[in-house]
Parts: sequence; C-alpha cells; structure tokens
Amino acid sequence: MADRWLVGTHWAWDIGIGEITLQLAERLGLTSVLAGFSRLVIDPNRAPDDPTLIRTEAHGREILLNQGLGAAERNRRMALWDAWHASAEEVVRREPGRVVLSMHSFTPYYEDHEPRIVEVGVLFDRDEAVAGALAQALAAEGIRVALNEPYSGKQGLMYSVERHAAAGGGRVALELEVRQDLADDPFVRRRLVTAIERALRASLLLPRDGSSSGSWPPDVEPDRRG
Repeated sequence: MADRWLVGTHWAWDIGIGEITLQLAERLGLTSVLAGFSRLVIDPNRAPDDPTLIRTEAHGREILLNQGLGAAERNRRMALWDAWHASAEEVVRREPGRVVLSMHSFTPYYEDHEPRIVEVGVLFDRDEAVAGALAQALAAEGIRVALNEPYSGKQGLMYSVERHAAAGGGRVALELEVRQDLADDPFVRRRLVTAIERALRASLLLPRDGSSSGSWPPDVEPDRRG
C-alpha cells in the first residue's frame, strides 16, 4: 500500500497518550472518551469546515488514501466524527465539574524543525489562570512545562475541548500535550502519570480519595498535528 509509510507514525495517531489517559482516568475516578479511529481517516479535533479535517498530505507527501474522496466516503467518515462528538457531549453533560481536559501528544521532532525540549504543554484559549495554575503544579513535579507550547490554544487547535466545554455550561477548557518519546516509554510514562495526577489534584482541587468533584473527560484523538 502506498501509504504504508504512515503506519505507526505521529501522523496516524497520538503515540502513548491513550495509555496515559486511561491510567489517569482510573486513578482519578473520571471518564475518558477515546477516538477509535486514526486522524488520517478524519480528525475529531477539527471543525467540519476545516481544510485539514481530512488531511490530504503529510510531510510534503500526498496521502493517497484521502485523494479524490466521493460524497459517500466523506459521509461515512463524518458519521464517525459525529458519533465521537456525541459520546463526548454525553459524558460532559452527565458529569458535574468545572473543567474539560483534552489529552494529546506531540513528536519530539516536527518535520525539519529543531528538537522540542518542552516535555508537557498546557494549552488554553480563554482560561489562562487555570492553565497557569496547572502549569505551575506540573513544574513543581519536575516536568519541563510551557503554556501554549508546542502549539497555541489560541490558534483554533482546541476545537473539541472548546466545543464540549461550552456545551457543558461554559466550563474551563484545557489541553495537555505530552512529548511522545516520554509518553511511549512505559517506565517514564509511569512516573509521568503519577506527576500529572498530583498536579491535577493540586491545581484543579480534585480530592485525594479518588473521587471527583470535577468533570474531566479527556478527548483523546489520534495525533492530529505531530
């Protein structure tokens, strides 16, 4: 298959973040909603009118799977997109709390750019104060953290979490980006999960007994940006 070079790459899925999210959700007693399809099929973190909703190229090469799609195939993919968002909406609606958190991962090297030294990014658009508190708590755990890195939440790249936070009564919308070399290493990942759990409890005032007064459905999508 001509697109086989994409299998297992950051273009196809969010490497390591599914495991982190499931472990965090279990520890915190919260609900996660994971996409069961690749972002190469359709990207749940893009608006329906976004030109990268169905990506046609990666690293300067055509994605043949996505060239010249007809209406029937586009509708089939949109049905997946709609079903995922309906599930996320249901979770946010039924669970109490003030925060909706989206979980993603990013590649240590993006195309020909310099290596990324940030380990965890906290993305936000409107909710800078809460994002700052979480970033400070992560830094206190020894994590190299930055706000709106390696992407900015102010560039329209938080579509899913912003949509569902707004539908949930104007809740706080945040996104965590974890570097993939860390997320994919089971030993590093174990330490990361513990550190992120402690930071979330400290900054979002989650109780320490595993119960939750906050809503936290991480909408994990296959890596949509890298």
